[in-house]
Amino acid sequence: MNLFTDQGYSGTTVPQIAEAAGLTTRTFFRHFSDKRDVLFLRDREFPQAVSDFMESIPQERGGTATVRAGLAAACRGLQEWREQIARRRSIIRSEPALHERDLLRSHYLARAIERSLNQRDIAPEHAHTLAALAVTCFDLAMDRWLEGPSDLSLEDALTAVWTDMQGWING
Repeated sequence: MNLFTDQGYSGTTVPQIAEAAGLTTRTFFRHFSDKRDVLFLRDREFPQAVSDFMESIPQERGGTATVRAGLAAACRGLQEWREQIARRRSIIRSEPALHERDLLRSHYLARAIERSLNQRDIAPEHAHTLAALAVTCFDLAMDRWLEGPSDLSLEDALTAVWTDMQGWING
């Protein structure tokens, strides 16, 4: 991350990353297919973590309450990572070639939420729409959190975005 921050994403090479990590280039490629994978490493785990949080919500809760509770739990898990997430997001936003991969992150999260809702017998069209809305709210909350005051929690940002969204839909 330091190399990407100091030299920019395009200016950083795999050999530089490997050297900074104390690895050979060959070892790097055993674990990563390219340098993008370094930035998106945790994105493989996050959708499953949100699904796990949603599965822990009592079955009698409705789809919207389940999604909100699952994302709120995820927010609490990310709270300590604000600085690292801000650095990563800055790198991704500065490099157009990374935007597509970031959109895939949102897509995978939406699919994980949708699958979790389907397992709760939420109607497929409702699950699909709710998952898309949830990811949009989460992404907007992440922006609000990273750009807001340091005492704003990600969970509070998510609650505010969700409330705003409901107001706009109902208004």
